[in-house]
Amino acid sequence: MTATTSRIFILSVLALLMAASRAHVFDHFSPPDASWAVFFIAGFHLRGWGRWAFPLLMALAMAVDWVVISSHDMAFWEHYCVSAAYWGLIPAYGLMWAGGSWLRRNYSGAGWTSLGRLLAAFGVAVLACQFVAQGTFYWYSGVVADPTVAGWWKNFNDWLPGYAATAAAYVGIATVLQVAAERIAPMLRERRAAR
Repeated sequence: MTATTSRIFILSVLALLMAASRAHVFDHFSPPDASWAVFFIAGFHLRGWGRWAFPLLMALAMAVDWVVISSHDMAFWEHYCVSAAYWGLIPAYGLMWAGGSWLRRNYSGAGWTSLGRLLAAFGVAVLACQFVAQGTFYWYSGVVADPTVAGWWKNFNDWLPGYAATAAAYVGIATVLQVAAERIAPMLRERRAAR
């Protein structure tokens, strides 16, 4: 598999995962929303393709939201989650992408140093993403009647653990797959070549 083919495959898998998890196509059996992790993983694997892959994934996220909201006979721009603050998702997801991209630039293969960098990049990206996504919603959506700094801080901390844990689970799976690809696949190729 060429590098381009591999990247196209990864982009396709990430797009399908985001669409399925964001749309809740399997009703009660749908996986949790993978959007944060998708942008982080895409930043790692699709670095250099950001000019078109990031907008493509953003358009997909918005299209899925539009389809889901419209399928419930609601007007998109009148839905609870959609307001002027909805545009805050672009920089929020961009921060997740930037975290993955930074990790890729500083990645030298699977190892303890890379794991430390992964934890740092992921932690900073998640905090920054939550700060922007939740902050724009809290302050600019018009949903909160009387916004206060204390209310914002409580809201930030109430929602952060769930979003962070979900994204961490997906990134953890991607990390295991990355290590397997780097460590196990070459050993299997050597064994086949030795036969």
